[in-house]
Amino acid sequence: MSTHAADPLVALAALPGVPDAVDSVRKAVDRVYGHRVMRRRSNEISSEAALRGARASAALSGADWALEEVRRRSDFRADAEARTVGAALRLGVEVGQLLSIWRQSPLRVLARLHLVAAGDAAGSAASVGRPRQPGEAVDEPLIEAPLPDAADVAARLDGLAELIVAGTSAPALVTASVVHGELLALRPFTSYSGLVARAAERLVLIGSGLDPKAICPAEVGHAELGRAAYVAAFDGYLSGTPEGMARWIAHCGRAVELGVRESTAVCEALQRGAA
Repeated sequence: MSTHAADPLVALAALPGVPDAVDSVRKAVDRVYGHRVMRRRSNEISSEAALRGARASAALSGADWALEEVRRRSDFRADAEARTVGAALRLGVEVGQLLSIWRQSPLRVLARLHLVAAGDAAGSAASVGRPRQPGEAVDEPLIEAPLPDAADVAARLDGLAELIVAGTSAPALVTASVVHGELLALRPFTSYSGLVARAAERLVLIGSGLDPKAICPAEVGHAELGRAAYVAAFDGYLSGTPEGMARWIAHCGRAVELGVRESTAVCEALQRGAA
């Protein structure tokens, strides 16, 4: 985050192209919330969005399973890919339980998300549920950017937490994009930081009121846009330039819109009786 305004998130919201992205996302979300199926079957849409979002997030972390395979499986311990999918599914369930804590204690929530992602490994790994320490290796597929040292991670996590606790008038898309980008940049945990970053993005979108029923899975859009586009947009975040930051926020906005499209298709299927 390269700006030094009193509220850096508000400053980011004014970057060229960002207001258009925010407006486009708001209109897309409003449309799916206005779908007639949402009035009586929103819980089904939310559950399906969580499943599809988890599948997509796992795909970005190297476990690209078909949706029906994810739906069919019950044991996610067989190998690294299965554990990644299981971690993403657990995070999808957990996010909704942490909304009330996020604004008061975001670092506690991030620690909890990592603990949940680690699952069965949580009891045996000292690094689970806390930011990584000097010398600890990081396993994070896809993101190959230089890794900040542990002291920098701690300081930047504190700064991110201060922004969240202080509150902001910036649009939800901007806040969610920055939370997502900063956690990807830091890779604060020894494992599953990408999954946690995308879960935190979703948590912000839900908790902000933009997507209160959790039916707009941005993870689906990120996966649909592709891993190469994801990394390229993230490079914009890493650059810290206004153009790069705007490009990352717009990319995240497009991902939300594609998540909306996915849930709209689910609504249409339910309406046809073909859920």
